Amino acid sequence: MKKIFTVCTILSGLLFFAQEAGKAGELLKNEVSKREIGTTSNKRQDSQNKNSDNPSGYRNSNSQNNTNRRPSNPNYQWNNNYGYAEVFLRIPEQGNFSVELADQLISNNSGKYRFFDLPSGRIPISIYENGYLMYRTTLNVRNNSRLVLDFFTNEGLYLLDSYPLQNGYYGFNNWNDIWNDPYGNSGNIGNINYPNVMDDQTFQQFFSTMKKDAWFDDKKIIFINQQGRHAMFTSDQISILVKDLSFDKNKIALAKSLFSKCVDKQKYFVVGDALDFESSRRDLRDFVSNY
Repeated sequence: MKKIFTVCTILSGLLFFAQEAGKAGELLKNEVSKREIGTTSNKRQDSQNKNSDNPSGYRNSNSQNNTNRRPSNPNYQWNNNYGYAEVFLRIPEQGNFSVELADQLISNNSGKYRFFDLPSGRIPISIYENGYLMYRTTLNVRNNSRLVLDFFTNEGLYLLDSYPLQNGYYGFNNWNDIWNDPYGNSGNIGNINYPNVMDDQTFQQFFSTMKKDAWFDDKKIIFINQQGRHAMFTSDQISILVKDLSFDKNKIALAKSLFSKCVDKQKYFVVGDALDFESSRRDLRDFVSNY
C-alpha cells in the first residue's frame, strides 16, 4: 500500500509540473493567408529539382540560362558588420518540420532549430510541415540578443523570452533549459534567474504604486493584470497581492488568474494563506491540482 501511494505521489508531481502548449510566452500572429496555406517552400522545391530533374547540381542546368551563373570573380565581403543575433526555436512535436529564417533554412526531426549570425531588424520566419507552408510571421530581432520560441501546430508560435548575448556565454547548463525555464518547471527551479520576474525592490515599487493609484478591488485587479502581461511573479509576491484585496471572491479569482504567471508553482501553497476561508483555500488547491 505504501509503495502504491509513493508511485501515485510521483505521478501527480509529474503532471503538476508538465508543460502545456500556450501556457507561456507571447503568441505571435500567423501571417500566412488562407490562399498561401499548403504552398511549398521555394528553397525546398529547388532542392528537389536539383536532386531529380537537375543532376548537374545547378539550379538552372539549361545552357540557355548559363548567364545566371555566378561570376568567376565574386565580390568578397570580409568585414560585413550588419549586427549579430540568434534565434532558438523548438517544435516539441513528432513530424518533419522545416524552418526558414532570413536566408537560412533548417530541416530536421530533432525539434530544435538554432539560427546564428542573424542580422538585426525585422526578419520573416516561415514554418513548413512535410514541405508545406503552415505558419509565417515576423520577428523583431535585436543586435546582440537571442530570441527563444516554442511552436505548437494547434496553438501557434510563442515568443518565450529574449536574452542578451555577452561574450559568447550562453548562461545555461543544458540545451533544454533555455526553452524549459520560462515555463517555471525545468527541474532546478530554485536556482533559475528569470529575466521577467520582479526583484524585491521593483515589486515594492509596483505594490506601492498600486496602493496609491488603485483603491478598490476591481482597479487593483486591472492594475495587476496589466503588469502581468510583461512580468512574472513569485508565489510570495502573489500572496501579498491577493491578501491586499478586500473580498474573498476577488482573492480567489486573482489567485487562479496569476497561477500561470508564477515562476515557482511548487510553492503556490503559500498563496492559500492569503485567503480568508477554508472553502476558498480548498477551491484553490483543487484548481492547482487540475491545472
